[in-house]
Amino acid sequence: MFKQVTQSVVHQMDPKGDLVPVHGIFSHEHFRPLCLLTRKREAIFFTSPRYKPSRYRLDDVLLSGEDNKSTESLFPNGGGEASSKFTVMITSNTIGRGDGSLSVSVDPASIDVKGAASLSRGWSIKLDKKYIPLPKLEALKTVRKINVNHSFIQQLKKTRENLYLVHEIIETLEETSCEESTMAQGSFMAQIYTKFHAKGTREDKQSITIPKGCTLAFRAIQLDIRDALWDFNHFKLRQMTETISYGSSRGRLGEVEKEVKENCQILSNLSSKLFVAVLKAIKAVMRDRNLFQELTQKMEAVLDETGSCELKTESPDLKDLLSSLQDSSPLVLKLAEAITYTLDALDELKEDQLLLLLESLEEKIVSQQLKLVGNILEHDIERGKGPFSMDTTLLSFSREEQQKLTFAMVEMSGVKLQKDGSAVCTGNAFPATAALYTSLYVLNLLSNSG
Repeated sequence: MFKQVTQSVVHQMDPKGDLVPVHGIFSHEHFRPLCLLTRKREAIFFTSPRYKPSRYRLDDVLLSGEDNKSTESLFPNGGGEASSKFTVMITSNTIGRGDGSLSVSVDPASIDVKGAASLSRGWSIKLDKKYIPLPKLEALKTVRKINVNHSFIQQLKKTRENLYLVHEIIETLEETSCEESTMAQGSFMAQIYTKFHAKGTREDKQSITIPKGCTLAFRAIQLDIRDALWDFNHFKLRQMTETISYGSSRGRLGEVEKEVKENCQILSNLSSKLFVAVLKAIKAVMRDRNLFQELTQKMEAVLDETGSCELKTESPDLKDLLSSLQDSSPLVLKLAEAITYTLDALDELKEDQLLLLLESLEEKIVSQQLKLVGNILEHDIERGKGPFSMDTTLLSFSREEQQKLTFAMVEMSGVKLQKDGSAVCTGNAFPATAALYTSLYVLNLLSNSG
């Protein structure tokens, strides 16, 4: 639910800007001002850049200057020109989709954001924007040089990764409790909830308490390091989906297929034992968010370690997989990359979609769903230019429940299907549909192998 809160805040405050939501509450401390980050590999379904925390701050990799001052002097202790306070409110007392609104008073410290979503939500968050003025950072680079012998800098040279600096954050001014209630739409979804969550009611309530001073979103800028000198790359990286235009008769399906095959090729060459272990782990994390976070962190640990790393877990669903990833051989690293890529795609989907994917596996209709979503990607769904026609043979299932399941899952990615083959998408449905295709591709591969 934390990710939903941060995404809502970013969507209301900066929908087309470069403000990045923090995805996990346990990692928020690594996205403070002056923290150093690296970027995750680009994926076609990402709606915003993804960053990995490094556990280092700028001061850690700089040589001492003549004045021997810390970079802490750049960051004001509350108030001043580098801090502004405001309140974000998202409230809704009914289940349904409504229009949002933004009102800004003459006083720049007073911003009120209100909106309704498809969920029943009710929360208000008081926020503080803190930032390091870029002119101060520009001045710092002339008097403080990079410690080229620092282990982290040496590692970056080997991996050729780019380095990013957090220079602005949005944080909570006080402890805040957020709650949302998801009502199952019809008896079908109620059955799915009961089956995978052992819940007998149709209403699913979630709540979270966000502590004071928690980073919800941030802005980062790339650092260019040449020997001991460093500078800023002010070029703003646009989203892949906004800058690339193919004009292919197959839409962007070919591009999505190419990316998923490149990232998941190793999954086709696993032993039967590993096939079972990977599929077991993926299915487990799809129904349990805590396990999802654990596996994500474990895979990042595998990729970040230069030597062998010990992977322990209390989960029997993850134990078989993690025990197979105890060394850092090239094959193990490739497998960790494929699993990470899969988790990234699943993370772009709604929780209800994950449950529907699990049901699809049990119904053995993932292969047909993959073809159907691929057919959708052959159309221009990025700009949502009116209705389009689907291959009706892909919409026919052996049972009505399977069709209903599939239609509901696809609609959650922004494409509404009709039994007569007509379809329409709302806005830019491409990223979510590409994430759904990627998820179906991996599940189809794992469920039909071994």
